[in-house]
Amino acid sequence: MRLDKYICYSSDLTLSQARTHIANQQVQVAGHLCTNPAQQVHEHNNISLAGQRLTPRPARYIMLHKRLNTLCSHQDGAYPSLFSDLDLEKAELLHLVGRLDADTTGLVLLTDDGRWSYQLTHPQSGCRKVYRVTLRSELATDTAQLFKQGILLQGEAKPTLPAILTPVTAKEVLLTITEGRFHQVKRMFAAVNNKVLALHREQVGNLQLDLAPREWRYLTSAEVMATHIPKKT
Repeated sequence: MRLDKYICYSSDLTLSQARTHIANQQVQVAGHLCTNPAQQVHEHNNISLAGQRLTPRPARYIMLHKRLNTLCSHQDGAYPSLFSDLDLEKAELLHLVGRLDADTTGLVLLTDDGRWSYQLTHPQSGCRKVYRVTLRSELATDTAQLFKQGILLQGEAKPTLPAILTPVTAKEVLLTITEGRFHQVKRMFAAVNNKVLALHREQVGNLQLDLAPREWRYLTSAEVMATHIPKKT
């Protein structure tokens, strides 16, 4: 973690104020003066501000129901940032655990625990994501088998990992994938000559969305632990 962010996690200071204290030579790391706000530090390092040792507060784990036409970004753009729906101090220190397109709705996870988010998003984690997909055309009879075998997406050398396709209606399905390639769901259906009209993420790992659009809540300790993915042996 960057030194300036560590100070924010461990105090009431903003990033700008933390950098000012660092520049004014008021911060020490392991007993040595540090004037580089970007220096990488660890939570177990002895870091002091004006002679007082800092202790980081507990990490935050949040579920949010992303509404339509919002951006998975800290800044507004063509659409508003989803962070505008978070009434939370120091929300700028949170990062997204996987992103959704502006026109995709549903479950988004946010945290300031980098190890937790890395564990969920690493390609080898096998973390399941379940999407409800509305299609332009009726589902072809062989699509489920093709997705189970893996689809070679345009411009890529390797096919997708096996995916589970569960029909809901003729034009609505649940799709479970364990990857997070660029626009993956839309590209998978494009590869079988269909088009995604609406996309909604219902589940990540063992976490199921239970909120209305724009609502958010902290994950329970049990939910955080349930998302820990055991190492493969």
